[in-house]
Amino acid sequence: MKKYFYSDGTNKHGPFTLEELKLENIDRTTKVWFHGLENWQDAGATPELDEIFVLTPPPIESTDSPIKITPTNSGEKLNAPPKTWLLESILVTLFCCLPFGIAGIVNASSVESKYYAGDIEGSLRSSEEAKKWTKVSFIVGLVVSILYVFIMIAAEM
Repeated sequence: MKKYFYSDGTNKHGPFTLEELKLENIDRTTKVWFHGLENWQDAGATPELDEIFVLTPPPIESTDSPIKITPTNSGEKLNAPPKTWLLESILVTLFCCLPFGIAGIVNASSVESKYYAGDIEGSLRSSEEAKKWTKVSFIVGLVVSILYVFIMIAAEM
């Protein structure tokens, strides 16, 4: 009985029988290998796996955005949501500068929800905005603290 392996891009999985492979939710672009193949190839290019895709429609290409849903602008795929900056935003809000920290928290809290909703571009944008507002809040808080110290020293003299 033939055994199949598939790759998710970072790890290989298997061996599987054809029946077990059907349960793995692979698509036509998933790389597969079995004894007799020289290299990994797309599952859709393997005629004996056609029965897996009989009821699986091809992927829908998005026409409303020039950026694909799974890759980033640099072409790499995101395997996890971008950094949220939530912890940092909360800390700078508490210890540095309230108004700008809140903007960081609002953006940070939407990163993962956008990612899991399939809005990768929006998730990346929210992560960058959270990062920006967190840093602005920290810098403003630091400058205000330094000015406060100088004013107190000047008042003592």
